Amino acid sequence: MTKGNPDKILLGSIFSLIIFGLMMIASAGIIYSQTRFGDQYYFFRRQLIWGIFPGLIGFYFLQRIDYHFWKKMAVVFFLISLVLLVLVFVPSFGIKTYGASRWIQLGPLSFQPSEMLKLSIILYLALWLENKGAKRTKDFFEGLMPFLAVLGIVAFLVIKQPDLGTLGVIVLVSLAVFFAAGAKSVHLLAMVLGGFLSLFVLIKTEPYRFNRFLAFLNPQTDPQGIGYHINQALIAIGSGGLLGISLGHSRQKFNYLPEPAGDSIFAIIGEELGFLGAFILITLFVVLAMRGFRIAKKAPDEFGKLVAVGITSWIVFQAFINVGSITGLIPLTGVPLPFISYGGTSIVFLLAASGILVNISKQSKNS
Repeated sequence: MTKGNPDKILLGSIFSLIIFGLMMIASAGIIYSQTRFGDQYYFFRRQLIWGIFPGLIGFYFLQRIDYHFWKKMAVVFFLISLVLLVLVFVPSFGIKTYGASRWIQLGPLSFQPSEMLKLSIILYLALWLENKGAKRTKDFFEGLMPFLAVLGIVAFLVIKQPDLGTLGVIVLVSLAVFFAAGAKSVHLLAMVLGGFLSLFVLIKTEPYRFNRFLAFLNPQTDPQGIGYHINQALIAIGSGGLLGISLGHSRQKFNYLPEPAGDSIFAIIGEELGFLGAFILITLFVVLAMRGFRIAKKAPDEFGKLVAVGITSWIVFQAFINVGSITGLIPLTGVPLPFISYGGTSIVFLLAASGILVNISKQSKNS
């Protein structure tokens, strides 16, 4: 194991995504910021001050800290995340918005514990599965059942918020780490089938989820009702054509498209920058994915490999879910586009995770 230079291509893709995101938040959020807060650059400034700046500080320190340090902290970090997930339901701590309990308030600080959970569960599973070893990981009672127990606890807390999109990201990332640790294919297949069945039940038993599913099957069923969001997103993307209508000139951000600087920002990208801009953005995510999985392959130990797989999968799966939902490939979900959507908690923990990934790249094998 040698401590070398960080993966420069990975660094380039991360910082390119950050700049891209700031540029699009400044453009996409300008009307909503003015309408709601009387300040055209409210979202841009808050993303910069409460998201990018603290995130970059965290990134700087974490890319310098030996990633093996997180072996000592993984269990505590995971338990803190679970406690914070419980606190969202406590009235004196939790903040309820639009019927969902996803935020907590600690003095002047408010954040989403589920974003912290995405990183903490990766570190915890990496430690746990490394200690298990490939042979025990494949075992039904020593590998699969404890894994399902951990995932079950997390799933219960996240779905109670409710936040099905975030749960989907966490489950996919956990499965990726479990697969990389050597889990049996039959166990993974059984979990995927069980996941689809659970998803069907969750959709069927909650009217707003069922309406989103109906809108996914046929967006034209109720374009002014349940199909409004996806229709406005598709109008934005379709209006962009090949080269877009130019940066800053979106029409859909004029209070037509919900959350233009948040979960729907990809639609504004498609409208203002066209297919070319969307292609460049997706290419950046592909490059990040390739470098991240390459770092995992060359990691000096099992813990480093699993952490790198988890962090890379988190970014890639979440990007796919966001883009897929906004383009109508999957039902609408409320997950942000990594590094691009407005959201301080999201960018802080993404940059923290990226710092750990960069540190792993510094210690990767040369061959």
